[in-house]
Amino acid sequence: MRSYQPDLTPPWKRSAPVPEVPAEPDLVVEEVATGFCGAVVRCEKTAQGPTVTLEDRFGKHRVFPMEPRGFLLEGAVVTLVRPSAGGPARRPARTASGSLAVPGARARVARAGRIYVEGRHDAELVERVWGDDLRIEGVVVEYLEGVDDLPAIVGEFAPGPDARLGVLVDHLVPGSKESRIAAGVTGDHVLVVGHPYIDVWEAVKPSSVGIDAWPAVPKGQDWKTGVCRALGWPENTGAAWQHILSKVRSYKDLEPQLLGRVEELIDFVTVPD
Repeated sequence: MRSYQPDLTPPWKRSAPVPEVPAEPDLVVEEVATGFCGAVVRCEKTAQGPTVTLEDRFGKHRVFPMEPRGFLLEGAVVTLVRPSAGGPARRPARTASGSLAVPGARARVARAGRIYVEGRHDAELVERVWGDDLRIEGVVVEYLEGVDDLPAIVGEFAPGPDARLGVLVDHLVPGSKESRIAAGVTGDHVLVVGHPYIDVWEAVKPSSVGIDAWPAVPKGQDWKTGVCRALGWPENTGAAWQHILSKVRSYKDLEPQLLGRVEELIDFVTVPD
């Protein structure tokens, strides 16, 4: 016969002593009652007692009382206390996307929702900059090898309230083939956005790659091969892409037109109706 522990009190309310941890700037904790996870921004003394302000990866601030057993640090219950005066202030650690890093955080179980991108290079670039964020949010990015059949692909996915779908499209400008395809995709639970570049290579800032500008490639030529040829690179697009990707260290190496669209898609598939 299976025996059960008689004490069903949540771990953070049990009487066993827990460590006191100074609420130093950039310390990442989770508030036990709400599950809000963020980095310490500041501590304040109020008439009701000390409080701590946390900032999550989206820049949202929330203020919590510094109650005993009120927070989780790397999964363990702790009591936050005000740091000693004169301690060194540290800047919050950031991921490559610029959001707050969460040291030791485990990847969340994958959501039913997805983000689709056009090709392998798009997926690798998104992973390079937003990979840490995506794992925490449980968002999987898949590539399609083109968007010619996008309406059918979206129909097969069948987006819904609990399975939102975001799609990132290259060269989404008025009059392009991609814009006509995207116009055929509608629904409350699917979002198609895009950037103006012919290929995601162009979304990497030329200065990060060490060139003055991305070359203009005449119509009728394969764009990637034409770029390699114009820049004097070997006409090996796979090797060229690995060279470009190696120069991307953070969101600062990408053009705003791509940054905003990827952030928009992450928000769309992670925020409930």
